[in-house]
Amino acid sequence: MPVTKQPKESIIGKPMRRVDGPLKVTGQAMYTSDHQFPGMLYAVPVGATIANGSIKTIDTTAAEHMPGVKGVFHRSNLAKLFRVVPTGDFTAHVDETRPAFEDDVIRYFGQYVAVVVAETFEQAKAAADEVKITYEEKMPNVERHLEADGKPSVVSERGDASKAFKDSAVKLDETYVMEPETHNTIELHATVAVFDGTNFTLYDTTQGVVNHKNVLVQMLGVQPENVRVISKFLGSGFGGKLFPWPHCAVAAALSRQLAVPIKLVLSRQQTYHAAGHRPRTQQRVRLGATKTGKLNSIIHEYINTTAMEEDYTENCGECTDYLYKCSNVKVTSALSRRNIGVPTAMRGPGAVPGLYATESAMDELAVKLNIDPVDLRLQNEPKKDESQGLPFASRNLLECIKVGAKRFGWSKRNARVGSMKKDGVTLGWGMACASWLAERFPADAVIELHNDGAIKVLCGTQDIGTGTYTILAQVAADQLSVPVERVEVVLGDSALPPGPLSGGSMVTGSIIPAVAKASQQAIERLLAAASNASDSPFQGIDAKKLVFAEGRISKKGEPAASGIPFHEILRLSNFKCITGKGHSNSTWGAPTDVSKHSYGVHFVEVTWDEEIARLRVNRVVTVMDAGRIINPKAGRNQIEGAVVMGIGMAMLEATHYEPVHGAPLNSNLADYMVAVNADVPDIDVHFLEFKNQDLNEYGARGIGEIGLAGFAAAVCNAVYHATGIRVRNLPIRIEDLLVES
Repeated sequence: MPVTKQPKESIIGKPMRRVDGPLKVTGQAMYTSDHQFPGMLYAVPVGATIANGSIKTIDTTAAEHMPGVKGVFHRSNLAKLFRVVPTGDFTAHVDETRPAFEDDVIRYFGQYVAVVVAETFEQAKAAADEVKITYEEKMPNVERHLEADGKPSVVSERGDASKAFKDSAVKLDETYVMEPETHNTIELHATVAVFDGTNFTLYDTTQGVVNHKNVLVQMLGVQPENVRVISKFLGSGFGGKLFPWPHCAVAAALSRQLAVPIKLVLSRQQTYHAAGHRPRTQQRVRLGATKTGKLNSIIHEYINTTAMEEDYTENCGECTDYLYKCSNVKVTSALSRRNIGVPTAMRGPGAVPGLYATESAMDELAVKLNIDPVDLRLQNEPKKDESQGLPFASRNLLECIKVGAKRFGWSKRNARVGSMKKDGVTLGWGMACASWLAERFPADAVIELHNDGAIKVLCGTQDIGTGTYTILAQVAADQLSVPVERVEVVLGDSALPPGPLSGGSMVTGSIIPAVAKASQQAIERLLAAASNASDSPFQGIDAKKLVFAEGRISKKGEPAASGIPFHEILRLSNFKCITGKGHSNSTWGAPTDVSKHSYGVHFVEVTWDEEIARLRVNRVVTVMDAGRIINPKAGRNQIEGAVVMGIGMAMLEATHYEPVHGAPLNSNLADYMVAVNADVPDIDVHFLEFKNQDLNEYGARGIGEIGLAGFAAAVCNAVYHATGIRVRNLPIRIEDLLVES
């Protein structure tokens, strides 16, 4: 039955501090490697020192006799690990399908060939260095230039893009390359495995406790009730911790085999080859247009590297076929296998590298046409999603562009290269559009109202540092009409009602409907209890004539303050707790009658000091159309973080592999450069917040990834405006900008 709620000022849309903040800043938050257990041993993997070949011999004699060592394990003496059956969804998904130690073939540098267990980490590390392995070595393929393995696949197509391109008055045909990026999260990948003789409890660095559990169930060959995965706090993931990596199952298998808790923490260096990366992408973009700038052909062909036996595809064409109006579009995809570790999702997979190429190409086309880049986009705005033939659920990209241009001061831009000067340096202004999907994963949530006055929200999702604890507290507080301080959010445990992966910017949109339904059911049950309890002041009153607000039950029309606290009603009813359950269906891959995406735009100012060859991102304006923002403070932080990450992508980040042994050369934070405080410019983030409830009743959509989409292109476009040099290979290097006078 419909539940009447007392009108009040909503907590939704309020810029709140994170409810888990005090735990983090006081050191009380327990991250994976913080867990300690009696008798716990430490495991250190031994990685291959070649990238292509096979194992001939493993000599563990010296290592086994070192102080504290409890064993050296490899294919011959560690219990078999099983593969995960592909399901086509994310209910039990891994990117590296081959379990550790399945065979003696070496496919990439650092592939696990053994693992040492000892009483201390130092002992395990010292012994791991003494494991002697001989190989039958072959020359690895880590070639940078990409050729397709086989015929490219057509991802999407409409019209005749090739003919339309040939017939176009103005043509652009360029190739854009992006070097591999590595997720350098603050918290290293880690697993603490505890086996009690029957059940596994795994404390893990994961962005998906439920998927993680389902994967480990299969890899260990046990029943679902025998595995529990816990991840209460995560020191960021960026996609690198979405799916389990081989070390997770290895730690669990060791715990079972040795009957003791095992802690396994990867080193920073190991994360460069054994825990995923954004693959190298090579994208050819052809645009055909009329002399006035109307697009009549888009051909987007992309290739990405993948591991030798994997088929990871970076969906670079994700936005290509709907972002602009064009009757003739063709997108193709191809893989190029290399002797490197397995790629995986990295913040904004597909759309981020894809928009780098297409939005750079749009800027180049604008230059060819002598049209303002903003105007080119405005005149190619579609009226519907032409890839699906569907209306847009919500699309306010034009408004984003107009608002962004005004906030940035775009009207003052002089289009002539190098013409804008300030304080002795050259200014470059560039812009690019952004888009990201708006979908839901399935989610369950439970609301608990306890007779001691406690209110809890339970969901088997996790907070990876994005503010999920706080957002769910806000949603529950709004639904229950109670102060947010009264709500305790319980996450990060696969024993809880199953929740979504923290990926695809889909957690918020997915859980809101489940929490709303759970709240309504809990209120209905509470009002029914108030109406039925023998000693209740509301006994015999129709529950429909009661309301629940500010934690109290009262009659309709009466002030909430005069009501009875809900926990007193529970005591009168002799109830320990009343619960409400809610479920949210997945929209991922489901039939739809609207096209659901978020949109945005980045305006970027760079400064170029030619005398000392110093390039800097100086100012950024980002405007987002991402629905209702539940917590503007956390939301703004998400976009600001994406902008900083985008500076790294555009100007700093690249993983380099040496050609003889296939090792990542810069596998440390001294040689792999990321953006730091000194690189951060003035960032102006603005949300439009147009209402649309196709995804959920609050109209909220995820924003974790869209802030990075398109940003690198905006930087490259600004660099061209400042220098006249078009960089088509990320990251931008100073060498690219040095020209002989």
